[in-house]
Amino acid sequence: MNAEQLLERPDTASPEAGRVALKFFFNVMALWGCTPAQQRILLGGIGNTTYHKYKKLPQVRLPHDTLERISYLMGIHKALRLLFSSSPDKAYEWVRKANVAPPFNGQSALEYMLHGRVIDLADTRRYLDGVRG
Repeated sequence: MNAEQLLERPDTASPEAGRVALKFFFNVMALWGCTPAQQRILLGGIGNTTYHKYKKLPQVRLPHDTLERISYLMGIHKALRLLFSSSPDKAYEWVRKANVAPPFNGQSALEYMLHGRVIDLADTRRYLDGVRG
């Protein structure tokens, strides 16, 4: 594989990509104030053993589902940082505030995402992308 091919498509299945994704995930979870139980749900309902293994930030090939979930969370985080660029703390608070807009219907975005389905993460990201315009 030449350098041009490497630049076109990063190897998201590499163990290093898994470590980087997990590092991002745990940093955002700390900013959002998520409990270990909530984090396990957001990662797809993983077990305690896997969760504690991931917390050590190993170089690991993450399952596609886990990478997809973390990718949506990256998009959510980015959108919030752009929307609240002058006040990052508000970006972190937003996920916990009740929101009457669909798809949340009175729940916070975090409560909505904790239903545990990938579509809940996708809906949240889509909502924020729509707000951003």
